[in-house]
Amino acid sequence: MGLMVSGDQLFEIDPVVPAPPRACADVPVDKRFRSYGQDQSFLMAPSLRDWLPVDHLAHFVSELVDEVLDLAPFLASYTEARGYPPYHPRLMLKLLLYGYTTGIRSSRKIEIRCHDDVAFRFLSANSAPDFRSIARFRKRHLAALEALFIEVLMLCQEAGMVKMGRVALDGTKIRANASRHKAMSYDRLCQSEARLAAEVAEMMRQAERVDAEEDAVHGADNRGGDLQGEMARRESRLAKIRKAKADLEQHAKDQAAQKARAKASRNGQGDEVAEESASPGCGGRDPRSQGAAQLHRPGQSDHEDRRRQLPLLLQRSGSGR
Repeated sequence: MGLMVSGDQLFEIDPVVPAPPRACADVPVDKRFRSYGQDQSFLMAPSLRDWLPVDHLAHFVSELVDEVLDLAPFLASYTEARGYPPYHPRLMLKLLLYGYTTGIRSSRKIEIRCHDDVAFRFLSANSAPDFRSIARFRKRHLAALEALFIEVLMLCQEAGMVKMGRVALDGTKIRANASRHKAMSYDRLCQSEARLAAEVAEMMRQAERVDAEEDAVHGADNRGGDLQGEMARRESRLAKIRKAKADLEQHAKDQAAQKARAKASRNGQGDEVAEESASPGCGGRDPRSQGAAQLHRPGQSDHEDRRRQLPLLLQRSGSGR
């Protein structure tokens, strides 16, 4: 409690408690980070095979196509030497085998993966065929493709693999030590082959259906999911993003100023106090000057004004001794 003298009487007044200063945020330091440069050139040309671990499925698919499978049915269909060179069947078969068995049946998604996915980039040798070429290859070689898929899955099953990608296999090897066991295994093999053939046929139907649905959505010649217009070019894209960032910052400042004016209006303060409270800064105004600015408000009497000023006068006189 404080005291104020008015004539021969003393009045008790409430002390003015200065508002605590706002806490300052942590100051950033000059932190040392690990080197990072996307434009750094390799001193030696990297090998595509080193991009994946040795036990990756993409290596298995690549070795199957290069060293085991017979590609004669695919090569025999090319009877015209003229025209623009198409993609090699080995490349297309690797992409379709790996993509379909790992659950990617869309030609557009396979093309995108050839840019974004290390396994697809390895299988395509960084050539990234477009989705139209992928879809045309499937349609052109559909019968041979189904037969090759069944052969691959049967080979994997015979080798004892439980699954290839997302395709479940039986994993039971054919026994060869007795005729009775041979017959049982042969019957089991026929059943397994029929099941895998049905699954391969469903793969091809799903791939055709997905491509048709995406053609209807994006258009037959549009890959879909790409940046369009000005956002597709780096210079205009950066300018557009910077302008959007500046607009958002200005919008945030306008909102802060509007909230500060509304708060000042409720408290009976002027626009100057509202603008100062809305402006960013650390520590804010001096508490004593803030208290002095709140001493006199419109409509107050001189008596009330003196009551509020007395503690500050006593404080200043005490500090000057």
